[in-house]
Amino acid sequence: MEFPYSVNSVLNSKFNTIKMRKDILKLCFMVAIVVLYGCKNEQKNPSESVWVKIDTVKNSTFKETLQFPAKIKASQEVNIAFKISGTMQRLYVKEGEYFKRGALIAQMESRDYELQLQAAESEYNGVKAEAERVFALYADSVATASEYDKARYGLKQITAKYENAKNQLADTKIYAPFDGIVKTCLLDPPTIVGAGMPIMTILSSNMPEVEIYVPASTYYRIEDVESYSVKFDFHDEPIALQKISVSPSANSNQLYAVRLALPLAAKVKPTAGMSAMVDITFNRNNSGEVSVPASALFSQNDESYVWIYKDGDVQPRKVVVSSLHLDGSATITDGLSPGEIIVTAGAKSMKSNRKVKPLQPKNATNIGGIL
Repeated sequence: MEFPYSVNSVLNSKFNTIKMRKDILKLCFMVAIVVLYGCKNEQKNPSESVWVKIDTVKNSTFKETLQFPAKIKASQEVNIAFKISGTMQRLYVKEGEYFKRGALIAQMESRDYELQLQAAESEYNGVKAEAERVFALYADSVATASEYDKARYGLKQITAKYENAKNQLADTKIYAPFDGIVKTCLLDPPTIVGAGMPIMTILSSNMPEVEIYVPASTYYRIEDVESYSVKFDFHDEPIALQKISVSPSANSNQLYAVRLALPLAAKVKPTAGMSAMVDITFNRNNSGEVSVPASALFSQNDESYVWIYKDGDVQPRKVVVSSLHLDGSATITDGLSPGEIIVTAGAKSMKSNRKVKPLQPKNATNIGGIL
């Protein structure tokens, strides 16, 4: 029996295939070595200048904003009470009801005070008539000086008693001291009340105030505040505030109360008890400090440095950083002076004595440098 192909031909064919595969693998390996070697040696010429972004060191001037929770309070909150004792007869307003200044809001039973006034008036009229008779006799040199003094002092005493009786009768009614709203009615008629016992709490309807509490660190800088503003959940835009007063003493939590006024022309009028957030902005300007972009800093041996640019060369310089800010700037307290030029981009990859070329600032009328 004969085969179409001999064993030798088959073996030779397989051998040639294996050899071809090895040659292909060898070629790929050589190409890879060449590529890796080329990438490894593809470095910039150290003498070639690189482009960098530079900036001038400036005095440290930045705005610092602190935020505090706030409560809305009525500009006036008063506990209403009678000046005299008696039985409360009627309340003319209810909780949540608005009233005008001068409106009658509460009244006490006045019967006893009316009788007291009538008795005082009768006594006053009698003493006054007797005193006037003594004054006339004294003018004619009939009455003595002692009688004259006695009549004069007696009239003065009864006059004071009479006026007090009139005042007490008038105090049986309470009139609103300002335009406002009733916050709480504490007692209901016909309760017997003592002098000075609160019967209701009223709030002024004027523009309410904003109250915050600040720590001592902020209290001692309160005169350096540039602006106050408040933000409400129901209003997108912040509203500027004016300082009314600052408490000179701290509370039990070592916080100082700051009262702030909303503008009369404010678009919103919050009600007492609402919560808000107040921003306090300080405009800090210290001639002994300078400000640089935070991107200009790099670290070496746990210390901060910047690259100083001069005549196409750069040199490192150690600086002391006091603070970093949310706007991307850093405050330097030592190592730099206003007017010096530093590298602000690519600082971490720079080397000493490296030739650099500063990038030109963007031109608003020649975008891209085409012209």
